[in-house]
Amino acid sequence: MEIVKIAQHNLADINKANQPFEIIGKIKPIFDDGIWTYTEELYDQAYTKAYPNDTFDYAAYIDNNDKTIFLAYSDTECIGQIVLKRDWNKYAFIEDICVAKSARGQGVGTGLIKRAAEWAKKANLKGLALETQDNNLWACRFYAKCGFVIGAVDTMLYRNFDNEEFAVFWYLQF
Repeated sequence: MEIVKIAQHNLADINKANQPFEIIGKIKPIFDDGIWTYTEELYDQAYTKAYPNDTFDYAAYIDNNDKTIFLAYSDTECIGQIVLKRDWNKYAFIEDICVAKSARGQGVGTGLIKRAAEWAKKANLKGLALETQDNNLWACRFYAKCGFVIGAVDTMLYRNFDNEEFAVFWYLQF
């Protein structure tokens, strides 16, 4: 696997790794004595979910000190991406991370997080931050495995949609 920074020649590979994933359960965050923990609730029946491609001006990420994209490749196939921006609170905010279905569980996501951390440290940022949904259990498990901790839960962010998802904000401090 090779992880490279976004450039004009690989701009067309953006979102190739954005593929459906399974929803198998959710986390149930618990805030007690100033610390977030969680339990897991597995669903009786899993279902597939897919996110639409984001519509950022990806060319604006090329050679930009405040935001960037890293793409993971297996030979010439783009199998993962991470989209980052410098945030106001001295974190690098992960706007998007995805791994192609065929490459999941093979260290691609971990490699992308490590590369994001390198970029953030070089930019003198204090950590990584992101938001995901409580019912994206695979993602929540992954972030916890990478050392992220829950910093907040927002029960209203997705309230106007036909679902019962909560937004979970994860942080990795350096």
